[in-house]
Amino acid sequence: MALFDDNVTITPAPRRRMSRGTLVGVWALAIALVVLLVITFLPTSYVIQRPGPVYNTLGTAESADGDEVPLISVEGAETFETDGALDLLTVQVVGNRERTPSWFELALAWFDPSKAVLPLDAVFPEGTTTEDRNAESAQMMVDSQQEATAAALTELGYDVGARISVHSILEDSAAEGVLEEEDVIVAADGEPATDAAALRKIVNDAGGAPVELLIDRDGEEQTVSITPKETEVDGETTLLLGVNLITDYDFPIDVTIQLNNVGGPSAGMMFALGIIDTLTPDQLNGGQNVAGTGTITADGEVGPIGGIRQKLFGAKDAGAEWFLAPEANCDEVVGHVPDGLQVFAVETLDDALDALEAVRAGGDVDALPTCAAG
Repeated sequence: MALFDDNVTITPAPRRRMSRGTLVGVWALAIALVVLLVITFLPTSYVIQRPGPVYNTLGTAESADGDEVPLISVEGAETFETDGALDLLTVQVVGNRERTPSWFELALAWFDPSKAVLPLDAVFPEGTTTEDRNAESAQMMVDSQQEATAAALTELGYDVGARISVHSILEDSAAEGVLEEEDVIVAADGEPATDAAALRKIVNDAGGAPVELLIDRDGEEQTVSITPKETEVDGETTLLLGVNLITDYDFPIDVTIQLNNVGGPSAGMMFALGIIDTLTPDQLNGGQNVAGTGTITADGEVGPIGGIRQKLFGAKDAGAEWFLAPEANCDEVVGHVPDGLQVFAVETLDDALDALEAVRAGGDVDALPTCAAG
């Protein structure tokens, strides 16, 4: 049986030509892919915020030497066993002025509720380098630890020996030529100047009249008179001396907070709670996992922070069931709370302690202030 017939000619079927519509579609896809490839490597003017590491203020952290050490340690007072977690949250920034995220990375972040895309200038102002930002952030962390220690010890009844001194004097200000750097301001118009807020109140209560300041300069007390200048701040008229102040404390016990490679002031409230829990016999959190964020002043005022939506997701991922949020951040919290996380709104350290008391006692937590839509 023959397998081939030399007399038969096989003619291949004619190749079907693409329709005009298909051809246009192929070219459009090819061009789109090229454009996407090109813009992927184009510089952007945005950075990405995402949840960062979570640290338990009742636990340990890595020291600069790489050793695990207590995040909060106390000497000079009795300490007590703690349990559970009082977590502080951090936010990581992807990108800087030297290297910004690609458009592809930004597109992915847009659709991730745990991330935020922010203008580069909002995080790294023009003329600010990464090193500048890190240095400023590190100083804020040091200040927040001081304020947190003062707030915690004051809450526990200790005298923290607060005093305010002149760090710098603004050019053409009311204080120029009258005050000097490192002057300690003891009193104003006969009232103790225990902190910057108290001094501002005394100055503004004077209504523009000269303010008599009792200062300590190089160990000698003297009285000076300064007439404040009117200044517009956030659309409101206020009276200012024109100085930058720093607050020093004389703590009766030694509190050490060790947390490397984390900056900013937003851990202040959680530091204060961790210190109080370490110095009191009852576990503030009832042994449960509580997270939170917020700046704090020595008198216990809790202030707003940045990146709270990312911190909510960081808390949830770390296993927290309860979250303490600054009341001033509530407009950013509403509608962005991960399932399984209950948020309490706090304005003061006492508010935070009340919330923890309810959690510890198994009380009516639903009666506590929370973030609700306006």
